[in-house]
Amino acid sequence: MKDVVQVKYSALMNRVTAVFLLLSFLASVTAAQAPVIQSQETVAKLEIQESRPSLAGFLDSEKGWAPGDAVEYALTHNAELLAARHEVDAARALVTQSSLRANPKLDFGTSKELNSRDNTILAEGTLPLELGGRRAARISVAERESEVRQSIVEDLERRLAFETRRKFGEALSAILKLGFVEDMLTSTRRAHRLVIQRVEEGRSAPLEEKVVLVEVNRLRSLRETSKGRAEVAVFELRNLIGMNPERQLLLRGDFTDMVSAPLPIAAATKRAIAKRPDLLASRAAERVAEAQIEQARAEGRLDAELRAGYQRTNMSFPLNGITDVGVIRPVQEVFNFLTIGVRINVPVRNKNQGALEAAVAGAEAAKSRREFLEITVRSQVATAYARYENAARAMEIYRVGVREQANLNLEVVRKMYELGAKTLLDYLAEQRRFVDVEFDYIDARLQTYLARVEIEGATSSPELIQK
Repeated sequence: MKDVVQVKYSALMNRVTAVFLLLSFLASVTAAQAPVIQSQETVAKLEIQESRPSLAGFLDSEKGWAPGDAVEYALTHNAELLAARHEVDAARALVTQSSLRANPKLDFGTSKELNSRDNTILAEGTLPLELGGRRAARISVAERESEVRQSIVEDLERRLAFETRRKFGEALSAILKLGFVEDMLTSTRRAHRLVIQRVEEGRSAPLEEKVVLVEVNRLRSLRETSKGRAEVAVFELRNLIGMNPERQLLLRGDFTDMVSAPLPIAAATKRAIAKRPDLLASRAAERVAEAQIEQARAEGRLDAELRAGYQRTNMSFPLNGITDVGVIRPVQEVFNFLTIGVRINVPVRNKNQGALEAAVAGAEAAKSRREFLEITVRSQVATAYARYENAARAMEIYRVGVREQANLNLEVVRKMYELGAKTLLDYLAEQRRFVDVEFDYIDARLQTYLARVEIEGATSSPELIQK
């Protein structure tokens, strides 16, 4: 009998110990969470502290920049683009230089015999004729190179506009996610206040207040992460367009307003083949190679230069002579010579064969690059259209079949929770699914926008660089 009583007593003590440990654990958890939010008063203070909407530092429907504004600023302030434009100015200056004729050359010299009064003074001028079309070939090469530089600048403008619109879309996507998280945080905070009130009235268990508190803090953390991503995206946009990092940049717009239906793919491909700046640069490079072939041929042809000179020679002998009038004088005379001639460069051994072969090979290389680029451009246009069509369909499916249904599901679960048919955990789980769906929907809108911008960049659409 004693053994039975002792066993029951031990079991009872074990249960008391377990209950004590559980209460100690709950107390420690409550104490650990106390610095975060200890009371409804603390909740109110935190809400006041974080009530300033972060979107005010990113969006402004009136003063904010649209994608076209950012592109216009980038085309004016991007340092790399400005450097490329200076290179175009340098190429145009080289065209002017190539059109100048060769300068004449003047040679002056004198010679004097030692221990004698004999001396000679010589002056000679040389004028290069540049026969064989040398000057015209040189001008043609410089002009074609200037066209290449200009096309490169236009292609840099195209790529800069595309990259600016892409960065703008990424920044706007991050800002929209931040705004959605702030809305969800505001809604969850209201729910937390209601749960606190229900707990105080005894209609809900105290654990529900802790569960909602965890969700509030999770959304606060997600808000800070989203804000950081938005700030980084805006900083990257500032750097790309050449804006000072300290200057505030506010955006405006919506993906719905920024996406329009593109041209038919056939017309877009035709436009790309005809007007893509990188393709125009490739064709200009091909013309440069052809001009270099003609220049190499001209350099291998006969050339000449005119020569004209004057020579004065003072010559004497150590003897005396008698002049016609019978006067004795030293034997001395001054001779004046005028020389005129032509120096001809006869291309017998060096006909510039190596340079001509190199120019021909360069022309073939330029042709191959141009043909490959044409194929690449067609492929890029087709790829951009395929990506846009799939992204647009995915966005529409998300808008109609996912996002709206997810929002409806959340409302149904919320009402069922209020009626007691669903638990708080069910409602919070549905809310988290809705957050994920909304983030995916924003990503789908971003991908549709980026695909549309890619079409404009691939086809060199005037909408890409629209001020």
